[in-house]
Amino acid sequence: MIQPLAYVDPQAKIADNVVIEPFVTIHKNVQIGEGTWIGSNVTIFEGARIGKNCKIFPGAVISAAPQDLKYKGEETTLEIGDNTVIRECVTLNKGTALDKNKTVIGSNCLIMAYVHVGHDCIIGDNVIIANSVQLAGHIEVQDFVYIAGTTAVHQFVKIGAHSMVAGGSLVRKDVPPYTKAGREPISYEGVNSIGLRRRGFSPEKISEIQEIYRILYLRGHNNSKAMGIIEKEMEPTKERDEILSFIKESDRGVMKGYISRRD
Repeated sequence: MIQPLAYVDPQAKIADNVVIEPFVTIHKNVQIGEGTWIGSNVTIFEGARIGKNCKIFPGAVISAAPQDLKYKGEETTLEIGDNTVIRECVTLNKGTALDKNKTVIGSNCLIMAYVHVGHDCIIGDNVIIANSVQLAGHIEVQDFVYIAGTTAVHQFVKIGAHSMVAGGSLVRKDVPPYTKAGREPISYEGVNSIGLRRRGFSPEKISEIQEIYRILYLRGHNNSKAMGIIEKEMEPTKERDEILSFIKESDRGVMKGYISRRD
């Protein structure tokens, strides 16, 4: 299943039923799980750990050295989970010893063409990242996030689970779970109710999440007062506690509510 015009280092570990098309280059210290397809002109550098049944399209560069002047060639990894699709000309950099030692792309993800994922990023499962999104280093993207095309995300930003970021956004602040983010500067645009319904959240659960964000964003309170009201007035649930923990643990601060401005 390895085409004769491909180069595969003898030390690379290639599982059964892996298809490697012509002009692929695979370096040593690479592991590829069974059933994965590697398209023409893909380059896979040392430290790549690719799961089962993945598809990597032509021109992608996997596990390249971090674009970080502090990186001194230490052995780190780039990990991709099972059933993930990497489209054309995507660049995925491995981690650095000064942070996580690895960059991680989860399972069942779709990373569209020309996306860049910088060193030490952690991408969860079932994430969709659309064309030409640029992720700087040290970013966390939690499960079931959708990031629309040409978005740029600042280093160390965290994007919460089940959230959606509008195309062309500049994301400098953390995006809390279950929300929609857009505009400039990045702002709250409501709860991602359509996405939640598609994933089986009940109308009652969506209403609970909406009420939490009404208190946070629409009633004029600062974050500390709003969180106090939520803790006092709303019953503890997984979603409530997840939102509160996300905001409390935010290092960069969370995005603000949208304020209409007249010219």
